[in-house]
Amino acid sequence: MSGPLSEPDAGTREAIESVLRLYFDGLHHSDTARLARAFHPQATYASASGGTLTRLTMDAYLPVVDARPAPAARGEARRDAVVSIQLAGPVTASAVVTCAIGPKRFTDLLALVLIDGRWQIISKVFHFDLADTEEPAPCPT
Repeated sequence: MSGPLSEPDAGTREAIESVLRLYFDGLHHSDTARLARAFHPQATYASASGGTLTRLTMDAYLPVVDARPAPAARGEARRDAVVSIQLAGPVTASAVVTCAIGPKRFTDLLALVLIDGRWQIISKVFHFDLADTEEPAPCPT
């Protein structure tokens, strides 16, 4: 590792990407069991989109996900991507990812820590914008 941030080696990158896939799957399916595996139990969730600070613990955030209809169940296509992954040290990483749920387009800044041999998201700070035009909802079948 050189400098304040560095690229992870292939094995570390795959381990972090595995957590990010859990995260994306959890969001797309509103699956809090997957999200609970991706997040550290003491993780925080924060945003100032809309002009006010929203800050939640996992105990408060996961029920919000449970209560919303899953994007997958609404027939939404997956729109998620990993923009970057960088290490700040051997047990600390950051990931910038994008995803969309309904008309909201999110940019998430995820801080990850390696604890007990497993990468976990310890902090999610995000911003969202609304799409210029909302996509039509699929017809129920």
